[in-house]
Amino acid sequence: MFIGIDTSNYTSSVAVVDTRNGIIADQRKVLPVKKGQRGLRQSEAVFEHIRNIPELTARFASIPEMKNNVRAVGVSVSPRPQEGSYMPVFRVGYAVAKSYADLLQVPLYCFSHQEGHIRAALIENEDACEKLNKPFLAVHLSGGTSEIVVVDPQNHTNRIVGKTLDLNAGQLIDRIGVTMGCSFPAGKELEKLALTSNQHEIKIASRLEGCDFHFSGQENQIHQLIDDGVPFSEIAYALFECIGRTIGRAINVLCEQFEIKVAVFSGGVMANRIVKETIRKRMKRQYRAIFAKPQYATDNGVGCALLTKEMFNQQEKIN
Repeated sequence: MFIGIDTSNYTSSVAVVDTRNGIIADQRKVLPVKKGQRGLRQSEAVFEHIRNIPELTARFASIPEMKNNVRAVGVSVSPRPQEGSYMPVFRVGYAVAKSYADLLQVPLYCFSHQEGHIRAALIENEDACEKLNKPFLAVHLSGGTSEIVVVDPQNHTNRIVGKTLDLNAGQLIDRIGVTMGCSFPAGKELEKLALTSNQHEIKIASRLEGCDFHFSGQENQIHQLIDDGVPFSEIAYALFECIGRTIGRAINVLCEQFEIKVAVFSGGVMANRIVKETIRKRMKRQYRAIFAKPQYATDNGVGCALLTKEMFNQQEKIN
């Protein structure tokens, strides 16, 4: 068995997988945000993780297969796999994972939150995992990150090739959703509202600078549409369509530039059907899109657990 722990800014996650990639446990708890607020301070999130993790681990501690069968523990220790990437919330997960590994006398492997997202996006696309020995594009869209990276599996590197120059896609969604009366995080409620739209006549501007992109100008345009009395459902649909259109345009350029055929999409924003459908329509036919399953697009510990199993197997081969 392999344990994966992730303590992101808004979800506490613990997962267990077996040697065949079977998901034995997948426990998560979203951190509470008061109505009308648009997020949590790091100190508040750290406190909530400290409360949540013991509750989550208690749920699978009684699983018979777990006893004496944990081979390794993995944990997300930073937002991205880049030097200087840091958020205090990940120290909670590391403290727990290090304690587990020491007590069980098993290896501890550290990853980034982004790497866990990318691995989780490949669940049920295991054939693609085996074939992706060449570099591929990975899109990570969430409240804290909006990046496109080139992943080189052989050299174990991620290189940013496209990114937001201001707001993250998830930030834009949450800000507009809260303005419209949705609870934070607002993605699911805003999507339900958008799916009641039937006209789809509004277009929100999409802007690229090279392969980087903006979302702050879209926020200003949306507030103007709200002031003009445009129905919320139409605005919500146009918002998601704009995000998908922006990313789809960038992917086409990057696939051609780096001679890459596959793009993997992860992060909470990629659970949105309108965003995915728009990207599919925008991407050229010669490129393949792999979207995270909705349950694994949002924050989870499963990707981290799978990475842990794979790292353990690599080390076993070396030794």
